[in-house]
Amino acid sequence: MEQVLAPHAAIAVLDPPELKHAPVYRYNRFFRPMVEKFIADDMEVMAVIREPRSWLGSWYRYRQRSFLDGQPQSTSGLSFEAFVKGYLARPRKSFANIGSQAKFLEPRPNGTIVNHLFRYENLEDAIAFLQSRLGLEISLPQKNVSPYADLTLSKETEAALRAQCSHDFRLWESLG
Repeated sequence: MEQVLAPHAAIAVLDPPELKHAPVYRYNRFFRPMVEKFIADDMEVMAVIREPRSWLGSWYRYRQRSFLDGQPQSTSGLSFEAFVKGYLARPRKSFANIGSQAKFLEPRPNGTIVNHLFRYENLEDAIAFLQSRLGLEISLPQKNVSPYADLTLSKETEAALRAQCSHDFRLWESLG
């Protein structure tokens, strides 16, 4: 999306990843005051989330890439089962320290919220929304696709994931 929309944006944050993928609290603290002061005071926030297990699978596959070999974040040589167990551990293992989508989107005390939330699995809904709002025809190229990996989980680990991350599952399911 950033590649397609950046040429049409007043502001495009492409790096670093901590700003590029800003949670609501970071948007509220850094971007919202600037945007409201210089651009508009009626900004709306849009986000896309993945089904929680799929989201974990994406992180797991991404962290298998060779540029992370030897780093604490690497999942090279780990099964998805081990990755998810590392995610559920307290404290989280460094290779699975990736936060939570529900926490990422958590409303702020001053009322800053995500106004428009879409499922990644139905990305065409987000694209239709953007096309309508921006008056643009949007065609997304296939980019940044992580390599295939087996994402099998035992029933026990799946149950533990659903129990511990119920807020993430509820949020995604609420978009049904």
